[in-house]
Amino acid sequence: MLIKKELIAKIKNRTLTMGVCGLGYVGLPLAVDKAKHGFRTIGFDIQQEKVNMVNAGENYIGDVVDADLKELVASGMLRATSDFSFVKEADFIAICVPTPLDRHQQPDISYVRDSTIAIAKNLRRGMIVVLESTTYPGTTEELVKPLLEEGSGLKCGEDFYLGFSPERVDPGNLVYKTSNTPKVVGAVGADATEVIAMVYRAILDSEVHTVSSPAVAEMEKILENTYRNVNIGLVNELAMLCHKMGINIWEVIDAAKTKPYGFQAFYPGPGLGGHCIPLDPYYLSWKAREYGFHTSMIESSMMVNDRMPEYVVERAGKILNRFQKSLNGAKVLVLGAAYKQDIDDYRESPALRVMEELRGTGAAVDYYDPFIPKYRSRGVWYRGIPALTEEAVKGYDLVVIATAHTKVDYAMAAGCGVPVFDCKNVCKNIQNRANIEVL
Repeated sequence: MLIKKELIAKIKNRTLTMGVCGLGYVGLPLAVDKAKHGFRTIGFDIQQEKVNMVNAGENYIGDVVDADLKELVASGMLRATSDFSFVKEADFIAICVPTPLDRHQQPDISYVRDSTIAIAKNLRRGMIVVLESTTYPGTTEELVKPLLEEGSGLKCGEDFYLGFSPERVDPGNLVYKTSNTPKVVGAVGADATEVIAMVYRAILDSEVHTVSSPAVAEMEKILENTYRNVNIGLVNELAMLCHKMGINIWEVIDAAKTKPYGFQAFYPGPGLGGHCIPLDPYYLSWKAREYGFHTSMIESSMMVNDRMPEYVVERAGKILNRFQKSLNGAKVLVLGAAYKQDIDDYRESPALRVMEELRGTGAAVDYYDPFIPKYRSRGVWYRGIPALTEEAVKGYDLVVIATAHTKVDYAMAAGCGVPVFDCKNVCKNIQNRANIEVL
């Protein structure tokens, strides 16, 4: 009870020192929001380059305002370090590190484990630790809690508080940012839940919803993205069927969404990208096997979505065949490398998979993306063409639209007479469609 009173007092008078472990797409915006709301904040990252950029006030995340970062660093409200001994100075630590899949499509929680071990060595009485990284249900209590207790000699619930609050970040979203997106909190014990929720209410301009345990919060996050994965898998499968039937799936969806209840529009595409939607169902299906449970519907949608880049290439080959050309030796221009529109993030981007599959057929592949001038895949760097011009487009045998950026002139590209395979329906308003085919 004494810990609770001390922490509540620090929250109210803004003397609680915040810490964020992992300064990526989730961590840096969270650190900035904490500092903007009057809490001194320390960012931790093992990448010295990120640490140096933050301390220089140099922003590298699209959802962070450059001026905010510069001002907070200059005022001393925000600083970064790769030295985890400074964890001792923090009262609250949020773990926002990657949770990717390994090469066997199994959860890789090494970043969470390593971060927790580093924090445990410097954990002191009266601290709060919150895991925000998306993971399988049970991680907080089955992995993080034992590591913190063993590494520090402290007891969870008595000496320190522990919880899970899933990150909700949608890069490029012009409406919902970290600060105004509702937050979910599940912690070990009622006191921890109350205090952790109070922390988030002090730094966010949104509702904070509490649940009964970390496992509920972990499963809630998995549900969010599995829901999207399953529904996108459904429309991707329908897109393949509609193509065979000569029906435009995009028109079908536009008609269906006129229903004011019972339907939410999801759209097909060349596959799924980003850190969450393509990965989270794997975490759930992996954990389900521990209970002898087979997530058949989820795994079916994963199979459909995972196959989409190959399907796009198959369709691309058929389009070229109609123009008496083959993929082998063809020059193909892919428009878009990012996994979604108007961002510079290409993690798990299906566009990269499409390009890889195209190269595998013997095609000569170039790409254009105003947000990603170059990208690295399987240890190799690829550079995009410097500008999208009529002269450039006319030098290709096929254009594949893989990302729907608002800053790309798709009408110009489609008007060059080159066959266009539009996987995002961005050419829907173009009248002359003789050379355009949609997914």
